[in-house]
Amino acid sequence: MTATLFGIPNCDTVKKARTWLDRNGVAYTFHDFKKAGLSRAQIDAWLSHVSWEMLVNRKGTTWRALSDERKAAIADAGSATDLMLESPSVIKRPVLVLGASTHVGFSEGAYQQIFKK
Repeated sequence: MTATLFGIPNCDTVKKARTWLDRNGVAYTFHDFKKAGLSRAQIDAWLSHVSWEMLVNRKGTTWRALSDERKAAIADAGSATDLMLESPSVIKRPVLVLGASTHVGFSEGAYQQIFKK
């Protein structure tokens, strides 16, 4: 089963995840969502496995640059999806899709568990 790693190539956390996958011989496809985009269907698929609160990176510069009114308007999955489509940089990275599971962020321990390495 091939994994798909979603993110942007210059993100340090994405770089760490890609390095880990490469070092451990894990086959994966990289999807640069700034260049290749994201669909509502893709985000909806992620949201069937993880919460919108997990996907929206509230610590990043994209979130912090939003007006207080815009931040307050992100109150459910629908409004979060609209924001993620409008500004993909607000998505916490990377998003790893492996079969029917979705994982957000990277830690070596988590990836060891996911891939049993």
